[in-house]
Amino acid sequence: MREMPGIAGALYVYAEWLMRFSAANILWFIVNLPLLFVLFSVYVNGFAEGFVWYLLPLAGLFPAVLVPSTIALFATVREWVIQKDQPSITKAYLSHAKANYLNSFFSGIYIMGLWLVWLMDFYFLKAEHELFGLLFAFIGLFLFVYTLNFFSLSVHYDMKQRALMKNAFYLTIGNPLLSLFILASNLAIFYVSAAKLLFLLPLFAISISAYLSFLAFYRVALKMQRKIAA
Repeated sequence: MREMPGIAGALYVYAEWLMRFSAANILWFIVNLPLLFVLFSVYVNGFAEGFVWYLLPLAGLFPAVLVPSTIALFATVREWVIQKDQPSITKAYLSHAKANYLNSFFSGIYIMGLWLVWLMDFYFLKAEHELFGLLFAFIGLFLFVYTLNFFSLSVHYDMKQRALMKNAFYLTIGNPLLSLFILASNLAIFYVSAAKLLFLLPLFAISISAYLSFLAFYRVALKMQRKIAA
């Protein structure tokens, strides 16, 4: 990053970070266009109409597109956090996507399984009692934070799948402040994007979410490393 004095330097840094977030977000958005098209069709037509026709592409696109592209995004923003040189965001993103695709695909199958179990339980049990709806809403929020921690761990450490699963769980329940920050920041980002400033979704929202989630995780990881070293 160039160093420039005064207001010009501040504007340059601001513009460079805007470019980073927008470029990474647009790349993620383009890769996920097939999935977004299916979700838009569900929104327009309703999930009850053609249940199988929507379920099958969603089940295929989730591990094959959504999770690998999101893990590639986390790997890209990780390099910003650790201040690793990155001449081209596009090359960095595509390189991470290609290098980690197979592992990301299997991670996607695992994560999809968790969300499917949650979705089925939430859908059928919330009708039984209002308490079940609240319980599974809380579990869904936990699972959301768990998923983001899983992504952060997968791009920062070289772990096997089983170790990633366990450590993401321990990280989520063992660091309540981290979990609360990730949850609150992401809810704020997506509320503002969806309810107030819709243009943020294709331009900034996903990359900012990944950056803040990994940044919070990275600070916790550094503290843990210092404790181990001491």
